[in-house]
Amino acid sequence: MHPAVPKKTSFPKSKIKILLLENIHPRAHEMFKKEGYDVEGVKQALSESELLKRIEDVHVLGIRSKTQLTKKLFENAPRLLSVGAFCIGTNQIDLSAAKRRGVCVFNAPFSNTRSVAELIMAEVVMLSRQIGDRNAGTHLGQWNKAATGCYEVRGKTLGIVGYGHIGSQVSVLAESFGMKVQYFDIITKMPMGNSHQVETLDDLLEVSDFVTLHVPETPQTKNIISQKQLKKMKKGSYLLNASRGTVVDVEALADALKSKHLAGAAVDVFPVEPESNDEKFKSPLQGMANVILTPHIGGSTEEAQQNIGVEVATSLTKYINGGSTTGSVNFPQVDLPVQTQVHRILNVHKNVPGVLKDINSIISDEGANIQGQFLSTDSDIGYLIVDLDQRVAEKVKERIKALPTSIKTRILF
Repeated sequence: MHPAVPKKTSFPKSKIKILLLENIHPRAHEMFKKEGYDVEGVKQALSESELLKRIEDVHVLGIRSKTQLTKKLFENAPRLLSVGAFCIGTNQIDLSAAKRRGVCVFNAPFSNTRSVAELIMAEVVMLSRQIGDRNAGTHLGQWNKAATGCYEVRGKTLGIVGYGHIGSQVSVLAESFGMKVQYFDIITKMPMGNSHQVETLDDLLEVSDFVTLHVPETPQTKNIISQKQLKKMKKGSYLLNASRGTVVDVEALADALKSKHLAGAAVDVFPVEPESNDEKFKSPLQGMANVILTPHIGGSTEEAQQNIGVEVATSLTKYINGGSTTGSVNFPQVDLPVQTQVHRILNVHKNVPGVLKDINSIISDEGANIQGQFLSTDSDIGYLIVDLDQRVAEKVKERIKALPTSIKTRILF
């Protein structure tokens, strides 16, 4: 996984405790255990009160989408080094609070893109052919053999809102179906194939036969599709949402379906979702014609979950073993090649003037020789990796740790 990292660490790997919640894929467990860490798994999400009881001695926490990590939790997790979100979204984590406590957060932005894209294309065809209703009717003994209201998707226009990892994958698959593809994004994106970017969301809605949403949950995307936007969609068009439940006003969507302005919808995410499979699900979209409702399974394939497990476990291991923050969603990006015969000090500090000067003064005072150094900052923190002579590294580490600007300091190798 990271063969260049020396096996010896200043803190024994067997004492590094990793807690994995929400039934994270066994491949991640295997990778951590192979490294020699102390790994514990819990199948379900934990409430804040439950997690507060267990977090005190945890060094690495792995979660999926249901566990909420709050400021209070980070303030009561003194040993926590890193969090792995084994999913795409990180809105369940207070990223600023994590950063201020020196906790580096990683996610999996790539691993389930294909699974979601394939589901979207399957649903485009199913909506266009009314497959959901025909399937349910046939199971009930109804024989509704008719072509009325059923269409090929070839030649139709697919509008993609959010042209990121998933949106661009949908674009490629849709073109292979013979669809025309256009997309709207808040920043200019390079088109895939023959797709093209439109200037406004309204431009996209007015000409698309199918509209699919692939945006993150932010204040700007909350109810990005509501009554006003639904009215601008073509009569007889379809809406698909496998992004976040808050981006669509489901009451307005239900009204658009009841009035027949929309011919159908496919929804995988909802504003309020059950905490477990045992809890009852309710939605105003239930029982409506040509509406496909799925329980947040866009990325729920064996391949996606295994890939997510590998992607996040790899990032976490590189951070624990070598200090690399490449791919972190809340830390400056730092990755210094590993050297032998040195001790590596990792320091997270407040981004105020003079910190690096103070640290280098300590190194100079102790007569240490810097073998490698890399500092990167953002508006709040600085993250420093420095490789030093082994003979004085421990003393240097303790002095750096004692600086009033230091948030978290540790030593490796």
